[in-house]
Amino acid sequence: MNRQTLFADFGASLVVFLVALPLCVGVAVASGAPAELGIVTGIVGGLIAGALPGSGLQVSGPAAGLTVLVADAVARHGLPALGVLVLGAGLVQLLMGLLRLGTWFQAISPSVVQGMLAGIGLVLILGQLYPLIGASQPAETVSKILQLPGLITGIGHQSSTAWSAGLGGLTLAILVLWPRLPQWARSVPAALVAVVGASVLTAVFALPVARVEVGSITDALHFPGPTQVGLLADPAVLGSILTIAVVASAESLFSAAAVDRLHDGAPTRYNAELIAQGTGNVVSGVLGALPMTAVIVRSAANVQAGARTKASRILHGVWLLLFAVALPELLGLVPLSALAALLVHAGWKLLDPGKLVRSARHDRAEAAITAVTAATIFGVDMLTGVLTGLGLAICLAAWRLSHVTVDWRREDHCVQVRMRGNATFLRLPQMLRSLEEVPHARLVELDLTGLRHVDQATRSTLEDWVGQRQKAHAQVRTALPESAA
Repeated sequence: MNRQTLFADFGASLVVFLVALPLCVGVAVASGAPAELGIVTGIVGGLIAGALPGSGLQVSGPAAGLTVLVADAVARHGLPALGVLVLGAGLVQLLMGLLRLGTWFQAISPSVVQGMLAGIGLVLILGQLYPLIGASQPAETVSKILQLPGLITGIGHQSSTAWSAGLGGLTLAILVLWPRLPQWARSVPAALVAVVGASVLTAVFALPVARVEVGSITDALHFPGPTQVGLLADPAVLGSILTIAVVASAESLFSAAAVDRLHDGAPTRYNAELIAQGTGNVVSGVLGALPMTAVIVRSAANVQAGARTKASRILHGVWLLLFAVALPELLGLVPLSALAALLVHAGWKLLDPGKLVRSARHDRAEAAITAVTAATIFGVDMLTGVLTGLGLAICLAAWRLSHVTVDWRREDHCVQVRMRGNATFLRLPQMLRSLEEVPHARLVELDLTGLRHVDQATRSTLEDWVGQRQKAHAQVRTALPESAA
């Protein structure tokens, strides 16, 4: 590595560190875990996953997309069980990588992926509106929605909620407006400016708002013991492990595809990247920390800051480690409303309404799958939503692949009928209507050579139609596909 490359990676690592620090803390707090565990996952993402082959420039750490899953798992099984959940998810990722299943994630319908991200965004936004205003939130989704009007109208009733809402609003304003500033200003991460600004105001004016509670990094670690390992006998725990593994893998590999388009370096090796993510999650699980994924926000910041090699992401883990050891008390100045605003903004970017509108204009069927997936995740849970979306995507693909056309033309006493495409039961009603429109004649030439596939239901239907024509004293000549001849 030459001096120029080293200097570029060093500068990029500092930028990624400044972007990652508030996100690590915010994701941890929103997940119901100590803030320190988010930093631990960021450290592991830099030092462990960052050092392994796969994608050279994308950066790993705790992700907003997993917040919903982790918060639900912590609520169900308790914080001490988090380690075994993450450890199990990492082992599943390692297995998928060794079985070379990483490239299969490229085959997942984009509409399902978009629906998954939109659903996570909706849940994230709704879940963070209450801490943004400094109010306690209900446990149920329906209650959160129903109590929103009262939450908004009650902002000015207490000074703590008013100040929290003000700091949250200021944070959101900075996050939204910062990208519109000149290039020299945008070189400083918006998230850092927003969180530092809110923290300074809170400290200088001693504002009565809730702040991040900080403890010792070592005290926050929860190494899985026999009791936690015994949870693996619970089907619900195994379901959580599988869900975390699949969602974390999908988010990492989709991020890799996006990052590859941002630079001209070597493309991601998907199976190797899956192994790297699995290794990182195994280590995080052993430490009792949060699950990690590759995160597009940090990865894009890394590329845009001029990173050349994986050294930048490793160094960002070093800076997180030094901060956690030397300056953890600074986190105690950060207001929770600022972190909530950070995650509301992240949720809005995951939702991406503009992209949803463009998708609906381009393909209504795909947009419907996106909407159903997002709504199911929002109303039920992540796994049900993703499985529902995948099922609908498969049905839509089957429906479109089963396209069949029936053309006919009449010459004197002969009717020539030609069928093309894939004849399956999904198109039987359409095919029957077309066949019924074929006029009667003494001779019917049925050309099936253009059919690439004929299922049993369609075959039986065609035989019945031929039989009906023969009963009407017509002669039917059938040309079969070569595979059926």
